[in-house]
Amino acid sequence: MRQIILDTETTGLEPSQGHRIIEIGAVEMVNRRFTRNDFHQYLNPDRDSDPGALAVHGLTTEFLSDKPRFEDVVDDFIAFVGDAELIIHNADFDTRFIDAELARLGRGKLIDHCLRITDSLKVAREMHPGKRNSLDALCDRYEISNAHRTLHGALLDSQLLGEVWLAMTRGQNSLVIDIDDTGADAGAAGLRVGSLDLSSLRVLPANAEELAAHEAYLAELDKAVGGECTWRSLPSAQV
Repeated sequence: MRQIILDTETTGLEPSQGHRIIEIGAVEMVNRRFTRNDFHQYLNPDRDSDPGALAVHGLTTEFLSDKPRFEDVVDDFIAFVGDAELIIHNADFDTRFIDAELARLGRGKLIDHCLRITDSLKVAREMHPGKRNSLDALCDRYEISNAHRTLHGALLDSQLLGEVWLAMTRGQNSLVIDIDDTGADAGAAGLRVGSLDLSSLRVLPANAEELAAHEAYLAELDKAVGGECTWRSLPSAQV
């Protein structure tokens, strides 16, 4: 499964007011593994950023003045997101801006060029109702370091969101069984098994009915092999 973790930075809050995208960052994952095949592009918006937006991303008009425009990279962008699920935090914001850029070029909408769009903010709110679910808050909750994030950046935020997404959708965090590509320390099967703390797990002993059913099953197996089952010759503590 191919997934793209995507983020943008913009000159302001509303594309309907003429605000534009100034940075796109997108990180590729295939089968829940980062491929390092990323898409990152600064864009010349042909306008200044609002002071509030500039304080967030720090991308000045001077810095962006020699960068390509969206129309110059649109084909590469569409090719990159094609056939993938896009995972975007607060997807409505980024989608509105990308849709506006595509509309200027008569290229449809973002959803026309990808498999589907998943809003990680909505997923986080369902998992953690009543709690803060900003990217910073989720990094803290899942113990993902964002100490190097002093300003917002589309590529950095996509990388952090990718780590958060894996943590949110991993399932049982304490029972870790993962595939090790190298097979190191994993035996022939290439499995890496995390250390487990079993001290807090409840042990439910079998009741009399379950024990009787188990004994009947073993008796049938023993009968099928002519009474030569190895466990019948072992002390019960070893079986």
